[in-house]
Amino acid sequence: MLDGQAGQLEALLNSGAENATHAALVCHPHPMFGGTMHNKVVFHAMKALNNFGFSVLRFNFRGTGLSQGEHDHGRGEVDDVRTALDWLDREFGLPLIFAGFSFGAAVGLNAACADDRVKALVGLGTPVAPVDERSYDLEFLRSCHKPKLFVSGSRDQFGPRTKLEALVHSLHDPKKLVIIESADHFFEGRLREMREAIESWVRETIPERSNNATR
Repeated sequence: MLDGQAGQLEALLNSGAENATHAALVCHPHPMFGGTMHNKVVFHAMKALNNFGFSVLRFNFRGTGLSQGEHDHGRGEVDDVRTALDWLDREFGLPLIFAGFSFGAAVGLNAACADDRVKALVGLGTPVAPVDERSYDLEFLRSCHKPKLFVSGSRDQFGPRTKLEALVHSLHDPKKLVIIESADHFFEGRLREMREAIESWVRETIPERSNNATR
């Protein structure tokens, strides 16, 4: 359990190698629509990063699972991400990598972009188009100079390809966009390709990564 501003946050750590060069955080999708730290996309993102020997932390946002507090429509959840980053820094004292899926990307990137401890960022199914009452302000990304990977499906209803391409084009380098053909928002049937996109980018972006990678 992590001590967050709204109460304790339920968390799960997948331990890494003793000589790991980084630690990582992965954030889950919208809790009001079934998102938890056990989501398949979140799990596969964790595995991709853990394969490099990185310890990877997942947690449930406030009001989700055993986490205390109430859903705060993305506002207080930014503080939840900061709580998790603080815990990783205290526990490992290593450079951090952030990855988030959907709501977890929009909320988590907001916290991670401004945090000097976070050296690289991954947005999975980044929600660039409003659906129902869910709309996210991603303007903060335009001031982010850190390495950024965006992975989305060509049939993602929350991230139309043209809008996502326009957003990524407007951002500072280094950046990379991977569109997985025929994949929907949840990468159904395409999780392996999503995971491989993360692994390939880590190899390109973090040359000092641990040699304990299994792939």
